[in-house]
Amino acid sequence: MEPIIRLAHLPLSVVRPSVVIVALLACLASGTCCIAQRRVVATLPDAPRPQQQANDAEGKAKGWRSRTTYEILARRSFFFPDLAYTNKPLTSAQKFLLAADESIAPSGLIAATMSAGISQARNSWPGYGQGWNGYGKRYGATLALNASTDMFGTFLLPSILHHDPRYFVLARGTLSQKIGHALKRVVVTPTDAGGEAMNVSGVLGPLAAEGLANTYLPDAERTAGQTFERFGIQLAVIAGSNVVKEFWPAIFKTLRIGKFAPGANRGAPPAASPKP
Repeated sequence: MEPIIRLAHLPLSVVRPSVVIVALLACLASGTCCIAQRRVVATLPDAPRPQQQANDAEGKAKGWRSRTTYEILARRSFFFPDLAYTNKPLTSAQKFLLAADESIAPSGLIAATMSAGISQARNSWPGYGQGWNGYGKRYGATLALNASTDMFGTFLLPSILHHDPRYFVLARGTLSQKIGHALKRVVVTPTDAGGEAMNVSGVLGPLAAEGLANTYLPDAERTAGQTFERFGIQLAVIAGSNVVKEFWPAIFKTLRIGKFAPGANRGAPPAASPKP
């Protein structure tokens, strides 16, 4: 268009037909080029959208979810100290410290609080009476029973029999497989050498603790029948606790309670171990 505009400002006598024709051809050529450029631009594909980035972010998120179970299992749990976070066998000193940690762990304190409340509501151990005084006695007796169970079943007997008192989570498996694994752990235990054995320490430990409890429980609870009844209840509680531990990584991720596993990665996840 510039050649035509320039010609429009010239006197008519100066403008020659040949010049006008050349200007028109130049204008048409420039217009054709503009149209061609526009067509080329129009046919170019759209700019890449961040779809690939979104897919990468989603893949990373899925990868994080798949790795979280192993990351949780590779940390020391404050809520459940007996959850295995390394495949290395424990020494007798470490088993003693584990028993002490279990005695004051939040899981044990919460269980003792609930157990004492249920016992009071059912008027179990009636020799302790009712009211806050009776609840305090039941709570103290439950704590003592749990502590003695931990000392017998986590430290003393496992140290003598070379059993591993920790709980190894089955990282992969269906719902029924994981529940079966948790129940199996009541009667089968891993050993310090990496094999399996009958869980003598896990069975005799609670029984020894119930026998010791006969020294401080009310007189009516010191019979053989009451002792074995409490022993059966304790085994059922242990089985239920194992089920909770088995699903602890899922609960951990759902509640996002990172403060209950403050430890750093200490080695390979125990899920990779051949232990159950």
